[in-house]
Amino acid sequence: MVRTLIVDDSATIRILLKEILLARFPSMFVGEAADEEEAIEKVHPHPPDIIFMDIRLTGKFCGLELTKKIKADYPKSVIIIHIIYDLPEYRKAAFKSGASYFLSKDSSAIDEILTLVESIVSDQDLDGEGPRSEGTLKSTTMKQSASSDRQESKTSLPPSVYHH
Repeated sequence: MVRTLIVDDSATIRILLKEILLARFPSMFVGEAADEEEAIEKVHPHPPDIIFMDIRLTGKFCGLELTKKIKADYPKSVIIIHIIYDLPEYRKAAFKSGASYFLSKDSSAIDEILTLVESIVSDQDLDGEGPRSEGTLKSTTMKQSASSDRQESKTSLPPSVYHH
């Protein structure tokens, strides 16, 4: 079973994203956390395979600091930074903190979110019997153009998804 955690201080975002994921992946476990303390509590007993992380969290840590902390303890968890602003400096900070993907809330359609999750599940073999790969996705080829941070993947990620 794929374990997913949504870390966002907006209850509306958590509920909507959870409904979207469960509609497509009914056997997926989807947990929610409103802040860093709740996220840490939910990560430690059962590390999620996929984490949707908002950068702006209320409390002691921002989403980037929390991403660093989680990746240090659980490097196999795939973290998707999910933020309203699609700015190059946010993408750079997200990848520097250890996030695998950056997805703008403004530009991400439901199909793009689901395509990304399907790609992660498939590439990490989370739904099969094979082992999870360490770090980044095993079948992703990263190509970076001089004018863009956008990454291309063999798994045909949506255009609004940035991969590191």
